[in-house]
Amino acid sequence: MIGTFIAFTLNGRPVTLPAGTSPTTSVLDWLRASGLTGTKEGCAEGDCGACTVVLEEAGGARTPINGCLAMLGQMQGRAIRTVEGLRGPDGAPHPIQRAMAESDGTQCGFCTPGIVMTAWAHAREGGEVHEALAGNLCRCTGYRPILEVFETLADDGAPAPALPDPAPARFEAPGQVFHLPATLPELLALRAAHPEAWLLAGGTDLGLRVSDHREKPPAIICLLNVPELHRLEATSGAIEAGAAVPYARLLALFRREAGFGPYAALLARLGSRQIRGLGTLGGNLGTASPIGDALPPLLALGATVTLASQAGTRTLPVADFLLGYRKNALAPGEVILSVTLPRPVPDALFACEKISKRHDQDIATVGAALLVRIEGGMVAEARLAFGGVGPTVARAARAEAALIGRAFDEGAVNDAAEALMQDIAPLSDWRGTAAYRRLVAQGLLRRLHLRATQPDMPADIMEVV
Repeated sequence: MIGTFIAFTLNGRPVTLPAGTSPTTSVLDWLRASGLTGTKEGCAEGDCGACTVVLEEAGGARTPINGCLAMLGQMQGRAIRTVEGLRGPDGAPHPIQRAMAESDGTQCGFCTPGIVMTAWAHAREGGEVHEALAGNLCRCTGYRPILEVFETLADDGAPAPALPDPAPARFEAPGQVFHLPATLPELLALRAAHPEAWLLAGGTDLGLRVSDHREKPPAIICLLNVPELHRLEATSGAIEAGAAVPYARLLALFRREAGFGPYAALLARLGSRQIRGLGTLGGNLGTASPIGDALPPLLALGATVTLASQAGTRTLPVADFLLGYRKNALAPGEVILSVTLPRPVPDALFACEKISKRHDQDIATVGAALLVRIEGGMVAEARLAFGGVGPTVARAARAEAALIGRAFDEGAVNDAAEALMQDIAPLSDWRGTAAYRRLVAQGLLRRLHLRATQPDMPADIMEVV
């Protein structure tokens, strides 16, 4: 039976929303309207972390997310924990809250609930503290006392929630319908019937259109319950990732798999833990962003994308899927099924670069993924992909040709850097001028040469100790 009421677990208790509740209402707006005002609204764009809540997974994992970007329809069958859900049965503060207060980790307190929720997830998930906090801004206290609290965290041992098996659902509100298929055939049938509907996975891009721009899409097809889109498999030759696999899972796999270290380092700078908990590679591809922080490595690795419809499947190189500014090769009735990333050839030079105003929590001014394979002292293959320097992420064919068949020396790199100016056509905006972007793109190519010829030299300011 298809569910018609949005139902989820909130702070350990089941909640069922009234019929007609807009499924695109943000979790943040609903929480605050329901009296749970501990979750704050800051930027409403997924940057500040004041709205951080935590998804409690059936296996016990805790995923911090931005409540301002997540929609109620995406919460169907899931479990959410807010800061109010941390207090003890007697109303006493959680040990993390007490530690924050006793360590002077809070002043005005506006950011504190979001930081506490990030800390609660981090206590179980672990990892690097600065990375955990990258998505939470504090304007008052400064981070030293907060970092000290994070260093002392211990998991409270709260049990994992019991969650229902994914089931199809359909939610209606005035002027809106929200479809939540649970199988691939259901998804493809819905896509054929509603080619104009938004395809929603994590919502870190589309959610912004709702939370910030206040758009009210008439039809949404949510991909979160389709198992084929969550498949993630590593083989001897490639990694295959379903279109709805969140970046957090990809990052964990890339960190374990040989050859993918540079891509992992790049993904660790894609948004924050809150963004990576929901955002997907399939979504980044589907929006065909001209910057697409995660996309240049796909072109450098020669990745392919598999598309599915009721007529069957077809596979394209990612380079052929990205057609132009916000344009892709999806035909009517098609969805992105998966992305296949070939493993870098052993001993190939592979670097993923991102130049931005801030090291964390920022969109790239220029992004690049550069792969050079050398045989017999000569460049046998060059795949140079750039983002932020044209209408879409693309390879630099002229620069590649300037390298192939030559020694990978300073002269060849300089020639390639000059040829690169014919490959890119950057614009000026608030992130940087066209001239600046040209210089940066050339510099990233030269940096690859430095990484190869002077491996002991720090090639990035963040590498300087």
